[in-house]
Amino acid sequence: MPVDIVPVGNVSAPVTRAASSALRSIYGCEVTVNDSQSVPDGAYDTGRNQYCAENFIQLAERVGRGEKNIAITPLDLFYRRRNYVFGLAYLDGSGSVVSTYRLQTSSDGGLSRKSEADVFSDRVRKEIVHEVGHTYGLEHCEDDRCVMNFSPTVREVDVKGEALCGDCRGLVGLD
Repeated sequence: MPVDIVPVGNVSAPVTRAASSALRSIYGCEVTVNDSQSVPDGAYDTGRNQYCAENFIQLAERVGRGEKNIAITPLDLFYRRRNYVFGLAYLDGSGSVVSTYRLQTSSDGGLSRKSEADVFSDRVRKEIVHEVGHTYGLEHCEDDRCVMNFSPTVREVDVKGEALCGDCRGLVGLD
């Protein structure tokens, strides 16, 4: 199944490479990277000083060329009453979004001896796989090592793995 990455704003090449690599590795899908897009009109909320995640999903669905399309942005996103989100997707939908804004903290809390750049890349890979997993119909998983485990903090992103557990792999037909 083709997946198109839609950069929104100033997204670096290492971020799109990490995202592409993770999607190919976990889902075995064909991945393309779209041209960079401008921030969607009406996405910025002045009261919150953040951007509405849903607007980015709509942009990805509109301009993406894949069966699944994921926007990536360095901007800070929110969804409804949540203070922030790393990403958002609708179950069985065609669009999703990941924000790298809050994934850029300098440390993984001592979980590894990886460089700051490697920790950031790992987080990007996990969140891309997680959000695209939702578009494949996967809900949050109770297995704390599964990439589909709910992770509202970077610490929880760092703890979980990049791969789908056996149950989630089976649900998307990867076994």
